[in-house]
Amino acid sequence: MAKTQAPEDAFTAEPFVPDRGGLAALRRAAAGCRGCPLHRDATQTVFGAGNADARVMLVGEQPGDQEDRQGKPFVGPAGRLLDRALAEAGIDPGETYVTNAVKHFKFTRAEPRKRRIHKAPSLRETAACAPWLAAELAVVEPELIVVLGATAGKALLGSSFRVGEVRGTLLERQVHGRPRRLVPTVHPSSVLRADEPDRDKAYAGLVADLEVAARVLAG
Repeated sequence: MAKTQAPEDAFTAEPFVPDRGGLAALRRAAAGCRGCPLHRDATQTVFGAGNADARVMLVGEQPGDQEDRQGKPFVGPAGRLLDRALAEAGIDPGETYVTNAVKHFKFTRAEPRKRRIHKAPSLRETAACAPWLAAELAVVEPELIVVLGATAGKALLGSSFRVGEVRGTLLERQVHGRPRRLVPTVHPSSVLRADEPDRDKAYAGLVADLEVAARVLAG
């Protein structure tokens, strides 16, 4: 059952996280999370999805525009690119669990009714959402975490994380009180943002990092 609810200006999801019930209970409870102000503008909570027994969990930053509208993680262009890169690296996307460090879409608008523009969550907002990610890890118990980008890395490994320094390497760290194995890489959206001459190189780099993860899973 869910704990006592926090006030509207609270900056932690912890009171909303149920003590038991697995992913289904977590997903239902997350739909009503008011642990930080991001819920006020987002369409809905976007919880993790995928194989509850997955050997690998992929953790990104936050939902984007399409994810916010559909209520599912990684269903937009970055998600489609990620699925393609996973398959090329030898990891079946259907056998993974995907989620984000932050469960609500943070955005700005240049003008009313204009396209919503992604805005990176703050460290405070990421920390507020950390209890959901900790709960997902505790239920899924993946053998490996693939860290997609800087925000996910800071959420899991602390504010000193720099994706460029450790991408494509196997890390063994304490994460939410448990020893975990992690392979960091860039967020697939960064590949999409790359200029055309550099996009193929950026994509190849993502695939190469995911191949490291595939080799770890192969033992």
